[in-house]
Amino acid sequence: MSKPFVLGVNYWPRRKAMYWWSDFDAGEVREEFALIASLGISVVRVFLLWDDFQPEPYKVSTTCLNNLATVADIAADNGLGLDVTFFTGHMSGPNWAPHWLLDARLPIPSSWQRQVVSGGKVVEGGYRNPYNDQEALDAQRLLLRTVVSRLKDHPAIWMWNLGNEPDLFARPTDSEHGQAWVREMGGIIRAIDNQRPVTCGLHIASLLEDNGLRVDQVYAKTEVAVMHSYPMYLKWARHPLDPDLVPYTCALTTALCGKPTLMEEFGGCTAPPGEDSQVWDWTAYGYPRTQFMASEEALAEYLTAVLPKLVEVGATGAMLWCFADYIPELWDKPPCEESKHERFFGLVRPDGSLKPHAQVIKDFAATQPMVREENVRRVPLDVSPDEYYQAPAEHAVRLYQAYLAEEV
Repeated sequence: MSKPFVLGVNYWPRRKAMYWWSDFDAGEVREEFALIASLGISVVRVFLLWDDFQPEPYKVSTTCLNNLATVADIAADNGLGLDVTFFTGHMSGPNWAPHWLLDARLPIPSSWQRQVVSGGKVVEGGYRNPYNDQEALDAQRLLLRTVVSRLKDHPAIWMWNLGNEPDLFARPTDSEHGQAWVREMGGIIRAIDNQRPVTCGLHIASLLEDNGLRVDQVYAKTEVAVMHSYPMYLKWARHPLDPDLVPYTCALTTALCGKPTLMEEFGGCTAPPGEDSQVWDWTAYGYPRTQFMASEEALAEYLTAVLPKLVEVGATGAMLWCFADYIPELWDKPPCEESKHERFFGLVRPDGSLKPHAQVIKDFAATQPMVREENVRRVPLDVSPDEYYQAPAEHAVRLYQAYLAEEV
């Protein structure tokens, strides 16, 4: 029997962004979850900022745990499920690290070496690699056991998630270590809660390089496969709002791992209301940055095209990045100070008013889409996963060209 195609959204409050857990307000969550539910969205992805939830490696914050339980209660009141993401970690540009993991003598253990934030402040230096540091591994085990034990029977818990693009925070030594980490951490969750599925929030880097978190190996150890992708970040997309890129990456993930894939993150940042699509240039984290900013109307057209294409490839759902543009009072703080485009990724504007693509989501939800199980559009994978990961970027581009040619 076919299942409903899930519509979801990644959530940080528009007035708080990543400072949500350290300045928690249940009232704003009630207000914003009610709006989310009114759009026909059924799942909200929330992120447990590691620095807030685990102030010491041997301690989980009681305050944050209680606030997460409150968020779950509010979600249940609104008929929403939660995709609960642990060990956040990398988020919107900076890497947010707990203070006890910091070591100024070390580099950031990832190819993404831009900015480290701890205690809400930018700090110098890097941190220990949580995949091979024993204290960090013990801390992760404690956080999983504590949170899952507290919420395992809560009706709002929809899925447990082992990370947000975790390779950007730290890379495993190799893919065997990455798979072993997913196997162990997923096993800890299942030993407490064997009812909810487990996933790990991989992004397109796991399709373009062997970063220690290969989609075939990671999703062999989880119940759910997910992908995050954005054409405006890829030079080989046909254009910044290429409507086939996101469905293709779902289909490619499925071809590699053998599981239907949830598009857990997609979307785009928008130009100011009433303005045409444009390109911004600035310096971010000491590097030149060029970013396409879609007009609000163009982004709405993009979503209108992408959503049915995701159904065509057998995706299990689509979760937009993200709920809100952030209020101007946050623009001089990480991540908005350097990642200026992150100010404008929302379904709602800083004042809470809806952008046009919110109506696209609502209209699509009203059609009650179902997950397609027959006549699914696939990526014919002509190499084994091991062969694919010998030259993943080349294969990804080559297979995309074949995918596009097949449509014609």
